[in-house]
Amino acid sequence: MINKQETSIYTMETRVRYSTCGADRQTRLSDILDYFQDTCTFQAEELGVGLTYMHTHQTAWVLNSWQADIIRYPGFGEKIRITTWPYDFHGFLGFRNFKIEDEAGKNIVLASSVWVFMDMLKNRPARITSEVASAYHVQPRLEMEYMDRKITDMETSMMQESEPFRIPRCFIDTNQHVNNAKYILLAEELLPADVRPVRIRAEYKKPAVYEDVVYPLVCHRQNCWTVKLNGADEKPYTIMEFYTN
Repeated sequence: MINKQETSIYTMETRVRYSTCGADRQTRLSDILDYFQDTCTFQAEELGVGLTYMHTHQTAWVLNSWQADIIRYPGFGEKIRITTWPYDFHGFLGFRNFKIEDEAGKNIVLASSVWVFMDMLKNRPARITSEVASAYHVQPRLEMEYMDRKITDMETSMMQESEPFRIPRCFIDTNQHVNNAKYILLAEELLPADVRPVRIRAEYKKPAVYEDVVYPLVCHRQNCWTVKLNGADEKPYTIMEFYTN
């Protein structure tokens, strides 16, 4: 794995591992998000505003929403390059692009994301500090179709209920919440096995924690599967949309 930092554009090169592939030998959606999270986390580390800095200052970046357009899924053993950069900061929001390229430099996944800068002591959004903002240099926004970061919530009566489940300890990350990619992993289990999304949107409403009980709801309309993961209060932790051709 080779990492390089250049003018706030950060690149990680790797091979698609067996452990990130499904039965079809292609990377799972949840593992694509893992690639994205790892790349931006490594960038923050190299810029001196990574996990230790955030822990010391009682702050964190929390993913609010993301969209990924999948041209094709990376395959087992393939050499890929994951690149990320911030394209805007506004108030307490940070906006970041990602892309995955194959060995020939062709785009295979394009993505955008919105992050909230959090005061973890007060558990609320906080204005991005000048020290954090100045560590990065924003770059031009990636050319792709940008959908609204907010997903329209559907009435429970319009969705089919699935079996509730309890959050296991292995889903918890350094923020003591369920890791963003795990919600995608959970949603994949609720979709038919032959569904291969070409676009995914996810909006994170509130964090789930260890031993929370999740109540899944699923709806299929035309070329879109909607998955909502609710808490016991019937309010969603996250809403996701999976688009097919």
